[in-house]
Amino acid sequence: MSSRPPIPYDFLPQVPALTVESDDVRDGETLSETQVFDDWGASGQNISPHLRWSGAPEGTRSYAVTCYDPDAPTGSGFWHWLLFDIPAEVTELPAGAGGAGSRFGVHGRNDYSINAYGGAAPPPGWPHRYLFAVHALDVEKLDVNADTPPAVVGFNITAHTLARGYIAPVYET
Repeated sequence: MSSRPPIPYDFLPQVPALTVESDDVRDGETLSETQVFDDWGASGQNISPHLRWSGAPEGTRSYAVTCYDPDAPTGSGFWHWLLFDIPAEVTELPAGAGGAGSRFGVHGRNDYSINAYGGAAPPPGWPHRYLFAVHALDVEKLDVNADTPPAVVGFNITAHTLARGYIAPVYET
C-alpha cells in the first residue's frame, strides 16, 4: 500500500450545517458491498444508501444530494451521484432512490456517464472517502439539466447552497 498525505476535501464556501443521518452508511466506516459499483471490476449491488436530513434554514426551496470521491486519482475527484431539484418537503430518501427513474428529483450525469447512483469502485492502494452530501438550496429548480457535466452541476449547487451536511464513509479494494 502506498502512503499519501491527507487531502483536504471541503474547499466549498462555509454555510450552516444540516444534520445528515443514514440507516446504511456511517461517517468514517467502510461502505458495504450494497453501495459498491457493479462494473469496472467491482461486483457490488450498486444501491444508493438511505439518507435523512434535518435543520434546513428558512428559505430552503429544494435540495440536492451528491456523492463525491475527493481521493480518486483524476486530479479532479469523481462524482458518483448527483440528484437535484428535490422538493423542499422531502427530507428523506430510501435506499435505492439513486436508481434510474427516481421520483425524487433529477439525476445528473455522474462520472460513470450514467444518470443514476454509481457506487464505489476505487483502484487498489488506499482508502477513498465518499462524501454523501445534502445541500439545502435557495431555488426550486437549478438551471441545469440531466446531461449537464457534473462539475457544472456542482458549481450551480454551490452557488445556491444555504446549508450543507454530509456523511463520509470509506471504501478500499
